Amino acid sequence: MKFRPCIDIHNGKVKQIIGGSLKDAGDQAKENFVAEQDAAFYAKLYKKAGLKGGHVILLNSVGSEYYGATRAQAMKALKAYPKELQIGGGVCPDNAADYLEAGASHVIVTSYVFKDGSLSWENLQKMEDAVGPEHLVLDLSCRKKDGQYFIVTDRWQKFTDVPVTLETMKELGSHCAEFLVHAVDVEGKANGIETELAELLSGYTDRPVTYAGGVGSMYDIELLRKYGKDRLDVTVGSALDLFGGTIPFETLINL
Repeated sequence: MKFRPCIDIHNGKVKQIIGGSLKDAGDQAKENFVAEQDAAFYAKLYKKAGLKGGHVILLNSVGSEYYGATRAQAMKALKAYPKELQIGGGVCPDNAADYLEAGASHVIVTSYVFKDGSLSWENLQKMEDAVGPEHLVLDLSCRKKDGQYFIVTDRWQKFTDVPVTLETMKELGSHCAEFLVHAVDVEGKANGIETELAELLSGYTDRPVTYAGGVGSMYDIELLRKYGKDRLDVTVGSALDLFGGTIPFETLINL
């Protein structure tokens, strides 16, 4: 297990939000933390600590009045720590190469590939053609419905018909470098991880998998280690002391 740091940006600010509260209408979200420092500050902090494979996530839609400010913050982070941060949020073939040229190691994609509620093989191929599978991370952010996890898109607001299963991951694994999985129903709440999801993800070993959502304490980290069979990397947001939480950053560096 490795700690993957994050820089979530909403309305031009580094924030931690409750994932399920994110709405395009009015660019609303329930906030846990709003940083005084910019995205570059956190990128430099992660660089100094030698952390790799962190995620920069743009939480505004491309049509938002705040999108320009949010994207500008993301670019500052990539410039501050080139070739070691991944970027997601509104990524498509038209802008993916720009992010790589700006310093991203990988681009993270959900909504473009899981389009209109289904998996678009055509769009996945376009992403592969744009950046190569070696630079592509597929975000399988999911919520539970009828007892099963399904991928959700458009800033976690829309359900798709694509279940998160080992079969799905094996089918997609040859088209990407790794997977990022947000457990959206617990994202930002720091009230405990989705152990069922962690156990499911632990069965997939062909590509790196990073779990995000619900970590509130080091006990949760150990639960994730147990249910994820020590195969999953972890992102910690609201519970991290950098973002107003109680888990020391220095502790996670040494996972």
